[in-house]
Amino acid sequence: MKKKKVLDAFGLLAYLKMEDGHEKVKAFLSSEEIVLLMNEMNLGETFYILARERGIEKAEYFLDTILPSLRIERVANRFEDVMGAARIKAQYPLSFADCFAIATALKEKAPIVTGDPEFKKVEKIAQIEWM
Repeated sequence: MKKKKVLDAFGLLAYLKMEDGHEKVKAFLSSEEIVLLMNEMNLGETFYILARERGIEKAEYFLDTILPSLRIERVANRFEDVMGAARIKAQYPLSFADCFAIATALKEKAPIVTGDPEFKKVEKIAQIEWM
């Protein structure tokens, strides 16, 4: 049985920019034993950060060319999922996008792969796999 892991925007951006921790994400992407999940909200976050930092054309290239080549399963949101993220946001001082990664991880019973120190705030409720 494959192990599930949830990737947040921080993790995917580290991989794309070859920043600290990118090797861990690269290993997960190439592993046949791991299923990397990513909430669509966090994919949107990745897109807008790339657009701001590198321009809309490069962000569109990521969306159209790079993302489809990566072994990442997109997780869509239903109303119940949005409300799960909202409940986390109501209790913890995090970005709403981060709350979607946490809600996805809790729903899938999977650790979040990240290097974002903001996730230290939720280590009691979610498993974090630090990059």
